[in-house]
Amino acid sequence: METEIVRIDPGRAREPESREILRRAGEIIKSGGLVAFPTETVYGLGGNALDATASRRIYAAKGRPSDNPLIVHIAETADLERTAVEIPESAYALAARFWPGPLTMILKKHPDIPTETTGGLDTVAVRFPSHPVAQELIAAGGGFIAAPSANRSGRPSPTTAAHCIEDLTGQVNMIIDGGEVGIGVESSIVDLTEEKPVILRPGYITPSMLREVLGEVETDPGLDAAADLPPEAGSGNVPAGPGPKAPGMRYRHYAPQGSMLLVTGDEAAMVERIRQETAQALAQGKRTAVIASRETADAYPGGVRVFVAGSRHDPAEVAHHLFGILRACDEEGMEMICAEGFEEGELSRAVMNRLEKACGHNIVRV
Repeated sequence: METEIVRIDPGRAREPESREILRRAGEIIKSGGLVAFPTETVYGLGGNALDATASRRIYAAKGRPSDNPLIVHIAETADLERTAVEIPESAYALAARFWPGPLTMILKKHPDIPTETTGGLDTVAVRFPSHPVAQELIAAGGGFIAAPSANRSGRPSPTTAAHCIEDLTGQVNMIIDGGEVGIGVESSIVDLTEEKPVILRPGYITPSMLREVLGEVETDPGLDAAADLPPEAGSGNVPAGPGPKAPGMRYRHYAPQGSMLLVTGDEAAMVERIRQETAQALAQGKRTAVIASRETADAYPGGVRVFVAGSRHDPAEVAHHLFGILRACDEEGMEMICAEGFEEGELSRAVMNRLEKACGHNIVRV
């Protein structure tokens, strides 16, 4: 398959020249093809959410397990009622507060949404993104686009079109280059089908923000499994279980090609442990990297490639850079990667969730 690469300035997405490109992209979606496109979180790999064959093509292009649900993207809040049924008032309250934006809701599936899109489940994940290119594409494509992140399954999520080009050239019909994304980690996911709302994936919309609208909100126990590990623990495997209700709940994600260790705990002890781990890796002749905060970056010896994710006091900055750093580790052939834990502030839960999955839960707490 030949992949067309086009460029759209997000600030000019609604101008005639951009709309003509997006009209063509929409025709690809309507005809069952695939288009990679920017959102405010990460790049998405879009297909017609109402077309079972298109959803199967998304899974094939990504190499993604077919029981891992896709998120249905809409461009009008009113289209929620064409996507889900038995919609609770809490969903409308969340939409009024956070849509368009980086929040995905799990609801009862509308009959028009095929189970190929929902991973075989009777629930559906729905989001209304705020990125102007995404909104225009969704409208041009018929209003309902199923879109996981636009990367090969298991690889770090794409935050630039170059990442999509690297992973998906020859697998999709078009890649829309809208520049670097703003947030850098995927949307928060909250399940509204249970008795109490449950956070299934942390993101930019934090638990305290959700509580302001919903009152009590629970967190899926699986999110805290790694945090409960004792010192020196870390298995590298995610346990099997029932089909995941939301993207990214079972399988290893975001993984660089080299071995990766996440070290958390007291800052001084964390730095010292990483110094020990990197010294051992260097002695074995391995190309070695550290993902560090700006505050600790100078603590590591020569010979170690240090990637500065951002300030420990600014988890939004760290989130913005994280996936790009993981891909840079691959580009530079890093064989051993040690990552500092980032545990300051609510948004850090989203950062830690991605780091835990990237290292396959190979975690040391000091």
